[in-house]
Amino acid sequence: MPAWKVYHLARSVPDALEALRTSPGPARLVGGGTDLLLDLQQGRHPALHTLVDVTHIPEMTVLEVRDGRLFIGAAVPLYRIVASPQVAEHAEALHESTGLIGGPQVRNTATLGGNVSHALPAADGAISLVAMDAVAEVAGAYGRRQVPMLDLYAGPGKSTLDPCGEVLVGFHLPLKRPGEGSGFQRIMRPQGVAIAILNMSTWLRQENGRVAEARIALGPAGPVPQRARQAEAVLRGQDPLQPEVQQEALEALLAEVRFRTSPHRATAEYRRRVAGVLLADTLAKAWERANTVSTAVPAGA
Repeated sequence: MPAWKVYHLARSVPDALEALRTSPGPARLVGGGTDLLLDLQQGRHPALHTLVDVTHIPEMTVLEVRDGRLFIGAAVPLYRIVASPQVAEHAEALHESTGLIGGPQVRNTATLGGNVSHALPAADGAISLVAMDAVAEVAGAYGRRQVPMLDLYAGPGKSTLDPCGEVLVGFHLPLKRPGEGSGFQRIMRPQGVAIAILNMSTWLRQENGRVAEARIALGPAGPVPQRARQAEAVLRGQDPLQPEVQQEALEALLAEVRFRTSPHRATAEYRRRVAGVLLADTLAKAWERANTVSTAVPAGA
């Protein structure tokens, strides 16, 4: 039995929505297909009537600075994000995380929208987008809406998006300003299944040698990507490189997340231990970049 009957190459977002709406059987969007096609071939996803390919929709393949923000189309392949000077300048954490997804062949095909819409709690790209305060643009029969990243997740592998009636168009990220920096780090299994034991991304804004604002995202630490808001609160007004500050932030982080033992990843205790390593690493990266003079957009621009 074929995994699908009709392959529709959409040329616009309305075209994709119409193909989803009028399909006589189950339909799904496909970008790079590195997750969905494999799931279909291996029987982990029910057979479909229609696959709607979004990789030829112009607005979903754009990567540009637009209206004072960085816009990355959901169908932009990961290799373009890794190679983009704009992403490297304005979203260091996303630049780092996408460069670690799969190998070159996967990055040549896989898309950022696919990394997010697959809704895994430890997706590299998604974790960094949360820390970067990205907002997703979603299209449906109602028009367009903007959705905070964490509102896209309903559970492991479960998105809040309507798979038969909505299109994830792209992501809007704030441009980097002086005094801001971000970093991403992960720990992987040394062998076997190539999945993350723990991912973490940190964004900081510094003023006068102290943290003025912080965002810390991590996963898997629950069914969806997490913000360590209590740890962020600890960091405000502090020098984040001081050992006692890092220890207090780590204790706050461990008090609010719920690591569990996974036979495919690691024990809960091991993840609690490596969380401190990742926190120190990402804080150091973000702080260094926040204190580095660059060509970032000045405040008020």
